[in-house]
Amino acid sequence: MPHSTKPSIALVLGGGAPNATLMAGALVALAEAGVEFDIISASGAGAIVGLLYAAPRQNDGLAALARLADMGVSDPLYQLLPINFKVFNKPGPLADAWRTWQEHNPFLQAIRQQAGDGPAQRLLADWTQLMLAAFCPSDLNHASQGLCAHVPFIEQVVDFAKLQERPGEFYLNAYNISHGEMRCWDKREITHEHFLAALSFPFIYPPYKLEDGYYIEGAAIDTLNFKRLFELHPRIDYTIVFDVLGSDKLLHPPRGLYDAWVQSIIAPLTSIARDDLRLFEALHNKDDSGRPRTEVLKINFDAHISREGHREELDWSYSNLSRLYHAGYQSGQDACRRYARQLGLEAPLQLTA
Repeated sequence: MPHSTKPSIALVLGGGAPNATLMAGALVALAEAGVEFDIISASGAGAIVGLLYAAPRQNDGLAALARLADMGVSDPLYQLLPINFKVFNKPGPLADAWRTWQEHNPFLQAIRQQAGDGPAQRLLADWTQLMLAAFCPSDLNHASQGLCAHVPFIEQVVDFAKLQERPGEFYLNAYNISHGEMRCWDKREITHEHFLAALSFPFIYPPYKLEDGYYIEGAAIDTLNFKRLFELHPRIDYTIVFDVLGSDKLLHPPRGLYDAWVQSIIAPLTSIARDDLRLFEALHNKDDSGRPRTEVLKINFDAHISREGHREELDWSYSNLSRLYHAGYQSGQDACRRYARQLGLEAPLQLTA
């Protein structure tokens, strides 16, 4: 890629949920400071963040990212039942029909729209959704390939046709288990179905079938999608990395059975994410002549998360997702100050703390 006055900037969005709101907050801070990305590469839950920014259905990507905490469950309910019934839905045709009925019920939609008006309204909306989830029929059985239906809400918030028209490049990875190979789709290929394939984390979601085979989440194998990115773009001036999984601070003694199950998932992913970044920096960030392919700019999310906050970082409560969003926003502002020269920011000291 030839060098120009304006540096080329790539954004790498790694896997991670529910701490994806860390990425959302940091991305809003960078965008507000005027940072523009020539390339966005996403894995796993990073795809939600990237797509909300690049192709929001309501034409305001930053507002959509700021509302990502609405995926969280009202705190009083989450304390009683620490499961996100908004994101993890029952599988089966009858369950799909049940959700379609809810989407077309004006009374239920009115209750949901009031959820952002305050804690009491959020509690009412989430309690209603919990009751509907409890009564939802399901065909889950011992032969099922995953616990949940694939993420049902993405087309309500993302316009995949708009993604094709966006300037710059956008990549999304997924692993084809039928052929044993990683795939990386560009913005001209990505549809609703590719997104579902890219978020089919094993056991939670069943593998997703596309024309060339069954797929699972790319972040389960390659959390940061560096390899394909630099095969397609041998030289990028600066690469900003949002890695919310590669921190040892995510690991802690479980607070209960559900937290122990979450820890069983996150422990190997933490190691994979950490190794992916180290291997890239040590071995793969060199071209044939030995020059660096890019300068890696890392976001320090840990600096704005307390020790207790790390213990709760993978909780789906509304307060946690909101807290992580603000921590991510502060981390993004820190990055704007630290990397002002590389990012071409003229007045970094004017950013609010």
